[in-house]
Amino acid sequence: MSVRALVVDPSVPAAVRLAEVPDPAPGPGQILVDVSHASLNYGDLNDARSGRVPAGAVLGSDAAGVVVRAAADGTGPAEGTRVVALTSGAFAERVAIDVGSLAEIPKGLGPARAVALPVAGVAALRSLRAAGLGPGKRVLITGASGGVGRFAVQLAARAGAHVIASVGSAARGEGLAKAGADEVLIGLEGLQGPVDVVIDSVGGPQLVEAWNLLAPGGSVQSVGWTSGEPAVFPPYATVGPAKSLTSFVIEGDTGADLAVLTELATEGAVTVEIGWQGSWERFDEAAEALRGRLISGKAVLEVACSELHATVPSPRD
Repeated sequence: MSVRALVVDPSVPAAVRLAEVPDPAPGPGQILVDVSHASLNYGDLNDARSGRVPAGAVLGSDAAGVVVRAAADGTGPAEGTRVVALTSGAFAERVAIDVGSLAEIPKGLGPARAVALPVAGVAALRSLRAAGLGPGKRVLITGASGGVGRFAVQLAARAGAHVIASVGSAARGEGLAKAGADEVLIGLEGLQGPVDVVIDSVGGPQLVEAWNLLAPGGSVQSVGWTSGEPAVFPPYATVGPAKSLTSFVIEGDTGADLAVLTELATEGAVTVEIGWQGSWERFDEAAEALRGRLISGKAVLEVACSELHATVPSPRD
C-alpha cells in the first residue's frame, strides 16, 4: 500500500514534487491520521533546498485531519477525532503521529485555520516565553507580517506588553495595529528607546540593529533568517551590560501548547490569517508566493484537492 506525499527532489524547480510513498506503520504511541490540510512554512522551503530533509523524504511539519487508527497503547485520541499536529513528514495523505505532538481541534475551529498554528504558533508562544515576556515589557517583533510574527504580536499584546511590529513595507503592516501592535514600523526606522525582548525572524543587518537596541538584561530570540543575509557585528558590540542572543528551535512534545493555541483561536483571542489556500498540487505556486513575500500570514495546502484556483477562505473555514 502507498499514499501520495510531497517529497524533496533537488532536480525540480521548487525542490519538491508529489510522489507515492509507503503507507506509514505507526508505533505503539502513535496514531494514524488522514490529513486534510497542511501548512507551508518558510522553514519547509529551506529544509527542501538545504538538504536538512534528504532527497526522497516527505517534507512538512504542520498537519490537520482525522484519526483513522488510535494508538495501540491506548493513549491519545480515539478514531474519528479531528486533530492538529506538529510532526515531521506532515505533507502526506496519511501520517503516523506521536500522541504527544498533537491536540484535538475544538468545535468551532476549522482544520484550515487549526493547521496554521503548529510551527508558527508554537514558535511564537515558546520564544516569547523563553525571552521573559511580561506586562509592560517593550517587545520588538521583526518580520511581523509573517506567520510567526503575527502570532507573536497577538500573544505579546495579550500578555500586556508594549508591542513594536517591524515589517518590510506599509502594505505588509496592514492589520497589525488591530492585532495588538502599539507601533508598526518599516524596518526599524523611527524606533525610540531600548527594547526588552526581540523576536527576530529576519536576521542579517536588522538582527545587528535589534541587538544594539536591546536593553540590559534583554533577550533576542532568533527564530528565523528570511533575509538570507549575514549579520556582521562591529567590534565590541557584544561587550557591555549583560544581554542575550539565543538560537531558537522547537523541541519536545508540543501537544500542550497546541491545545492552548487552538482554544485561543476558537475563542477568537488569537486570529489566524491565511493569505493563500489551495490544492497541494499547486505547491510551486504557494512556495513562490511565500518565498517572494507576496502574502501575509499563512499558506495552507489542501491535501488531495484538485481545485483549479487558489482561494482566500471565509472565516468559517
